Amino acid sequence: MRPFSGEVTPALDAQVAEAWMSVLGQADAIADDICLSLLEKDAEVYERTGPEFQVDVRASTRDHIRRGIEAMAGVDNATHNTAELWRQTGRRRARQGIPMEMVLNAYTLGTRVLWEALLAQGARDNVDEQVLLVAGQQVWSALDVQNAVFIEAYRRESVRLHRRDLQRQQGTLDALVEGRGADPDFAAEAREALGISAEQAVACVVAPYDGSLEEPLAPLEDRLERQGIVSHWHVRGGAYFGLLAGDLPPEDGLVDLLRPHATGRVGLAAAPEGVAGFATAFLLATRAADTVPRDHQDVVAVSRRLPEVLLGGNPEIASLLVSQTVGPLLAQPPHVAETLVETLVALLAHDGSAKHAAEALYCHRNTVIYRTRQIEELTGLRLSDPRDKLLLTLGVLAQGA
Repeated sequence: MRPFSGEVTPALDAQVAEAWMSVLGQADAIADDICLSLLEKDAEVYERTGPEFQVDVRASTRDHIRRGIEAMAGVDNATHNTAELWRQTGRRRARQGIPMEMVLNAYTLGTRVLWEALLAQGARDNVDEQVLLVAGQQVWSALDVQNAVFIEAYRRESVRLHRRDLQRQQGTLDALVEGRGADPDFAAEAREALGISAEQAVACVVAPYDGSLEEPLAPLEDRLERQGIVSHWHVRGGAYFGLLAGDLPPEDGLVDLLRPHATGRVGLAAAPEGVAGFATAFLLATRAADTVPRDHQDVVAVSRRLPEVLLGGNPEIASLLVSQTVGPLLAQPPHVAETLVETLVALLAHDGSAKHAAEALYCHRNTVIYRTRQIEELTGLRLSDPRDKLLLTLGVLAQGA
């Protein structure tokens, strides 16, 4: 049918309204035909959403067709009521999680079926072709407005739902850090809010801001998702932290995965008990991050930094340990102290071997032996004694911390 290009006079407009009124009695039947076509076209979606959604679609389609016919027939307030129906449908379908494209396709199908019903009725009533041309332009123009109103309402509701879900997730993360994951009822709620199962492994990542406005860990949700890892992120107490869940590799594997994205200090700790142990994992990951110097960029797992974490969590003991081990070395003139501590570190790294320590220090073996005697005399500890060696190792770590 060719487009109508003439003038729509009041008389012609009245005839168009009469044509639409002629199909008003068929509104429910037209709507039911549309629903049957939709059920056949999107059978998988309707089967997944269940019978309640099918009932909703049938009732909604009937409302759309009846109000749409009334609006085009010029019934009082019908246009306003129809637009509000489109908005309500947009909001409801967003809440139901129905894809926008599916609804827009349904609107197009419905418009075509309604138009065909009008053509069939017009043929029976010998309606003038010009009347049908104007009615056709009217119904397809209405579809554009309908789509625009629906899309705006759908998107607004989607944004609101996303914001609500994000707030819920962040509130859940805060509660887990505070230890509420130990409550079985809350743990179940937390897993639902975060989209993780009870069987999935969980880990915590903590990255202090250290006074910077830059993110200490670049966004990596997409990369983690490709690895089968769900992640949720939040900010608390000057630290950016995240919960990781899913197919998690060992801690060393996670470190390798995160390290390319680190722009500051990052600590990592597994939570073997799942969300119930997340508060402990958060504390350990925080302490692990604190073992990295503030001006460094690195990712460390708590399991690889246990001595440093233990010492960092007990500053009084760490201070006592330094004074009782490497303190006498540090009391020497600066250049002597630096040389003796450097030699001690090399000796400890090579299991007390003067030969291998000398190679690492690029000096003669006898020089290392001489310095070893100085170290043992000053500290009163012997590198050949396992307990003394452990104390010196911890002293070096505590001094570095």
